Amino acid sequence: MDVFLQTLVAGVLKGGLYALIGAGMTLIMGVMRIINLAHGQMMMVAMYITYVCFHYWGLDPYLALFISMPALFLLGVGIQKYTLNPLLKAESLLPENQVLMTVGIGMVLTEVIRFIFTSNYLSVKTGYSDAAFFLGRISFSVALTIAFGIACAITAFLFWLLVKTDLGRSIRAVAQDEEAAALMGIHVERIRSTAMGLGAALAAAAGTLLLPVYYLYPDIGGPFTRRAFIITVLGGLGSTVGAIGGGLVLGLAEAFGATYIGMASEEMVGLIIFLAVLLFLPEGLKRLTRV
Repeated sequence: MDVFLQTLVAGVLKGGLYALIGAGMTLIMGVMRIINLAHGQMMMVAMYITYVCFHYWGLDPYLALFISMPALFLLGVGIQKYTLNPLLKAESLLPENQVLMTVGIGMVLTEVIRFIFTSNYLSVKTGYSDAAFFLGRISFSVALTIAFGIACAITAFLFWLLVKTDLGRSIRAVAQDEEAAALMGIHVERIRSTAMGLGAALAAAAGTLLLPVYYLYPDIGGPFTRRAFIITVLGGLGSTVGAIGGGLVLGLAEAFGATYIGMASEEMVGLIIFLAVLLFLPEGLKRLTRV
């Protein structure tokens, strides 16, 4: 029973951070109707920004959120404005050209980071990176617990932004019906750029929060792009609440797979669930919620 509870705790803590990654990709998907296949690479850039802040400036990784999130917001806006928006205006025989562009952007980000930092594994070790506290016989990672709490706060702010502000209403309007939103006076192109920036900022938050417990290297973006895509499909394409549920499901699947099958099968279990959802529940968790 202790092993089960310990695995459950680990899965929930990790899943809360995965939910941030998935929410970012889902937000972009909902507004732009494309899967951002550079999502994990954007997260990787934020992790390197956090590493620089810690290594050269002595800034705590979690305080680096105030640098990494705005930086990735601007990067996301720039990518949308100067690389993706022009493709919307160009006539093309290949409607998936925006998706292909995000693949190219991911490759460029990876190789630029590799050129600057090389392929060496890096890490950020703080006094709490390996620390733990106990409730009964169940241990909680201090770093992951703090990160989970911050992730919950960021997620709550995201929902407040989407539900209670004019910007959030505009984002949801564009996601529901782009043409009708434009007729109502909403600047659709600006909303697309803002959504891309917010999605990148959420990925940045997840990367910064994960860095104290992860090794860092240029190719780390690929596995997290895959996780974000799985979460987006699990949650139902375009459903923000579903993305949070999808993140928790994936975190739990990886944790239980690693505990009861083996560390090598951690990602395999998530992929099996992903295929099962595609086969038997193609709408994902969107069937349970429409937010």
